[in-house]
Amino acid sequence: MDGRAGRPARLVLFDIDGTLLLSGGAGKRALNRAFQELFGVAGGFDGIPVAGRTDPLIFDDALERAGVTAAPAVRRRFHARYCELLQGEILGPGPRKGLMPGVRTLLARLGARTDVASALLTGNVARAARIKLEHFDLWSYFACGAYGDDAPSRDELVPIAVDRARRQGIDVPSAAQVVVVGDTPLDIRCARRSGAMSVAVATGPFDEAALRQHGADSVLADLADTGAFLELLQGSAP
Repeated sequence: MDGRAGRPARLVLFDIDGTLLLSGGAGKRALNRAFQELFGVAGGFDGIPVAGRTDPLIFDDALERAGVTAAPAVRRRFHARYCELLQGEILGPGPRKGLMPGVRTLLARLGARTDVASALLTGNVARAARIKLEHFDLWSYFACGAYGDDAPSRDELVPIAVDRARRQGIDVPSAAQVVVVGDTPLDIRCARRSGAMSVAVATGPFDEAALRQHGADSVLADLADTGAFLELLQGSAP
């Protein structure tokens, strides 16, 4: 990141699940195991909506459905145990597990530039995000990030990510220099509410038409066309 320090940079904030990779169900398996261990309820997260939402809000839904309350200390214990279990679950096989098309090539191209910085904006708690990205050898591409344990609402995460980037010495003059890349309407909404550009990818549960309907600035089938993505960055320059 030294080449970007003190220089204006486009900050590209990537979602993880459904945008960069699929864990093959490892996250859900770990969540359900942790929930059963701590609260004695099997399948605590089955059927609960997860796309684009933060881990704490998903946990709240599981607690409410199970009729369980959890003090802050218990919540911390749950997320710690979840991450411990995720470290094992991520090693196993799973449906569609792997990187999304073009991800590694795109991140490498962005990492070679001095006018762009890649960071994270994800509903995962920070430790879970790192476990997933390290498993696929992607963690080193990101300067910093904003995570589910930073704020319960995704809408609050863009300013947190920008602040952390600036603390890393990345000059992000305004939200107009920020691009949010994700696969759900909630990614689009958090970009719009912060004044950032949204690039939606149809690699998650929403197709291109749905993402356009929700107001994405740009929609891509996936991240396989590196040139097209770089053109979008160029076109978004103020």
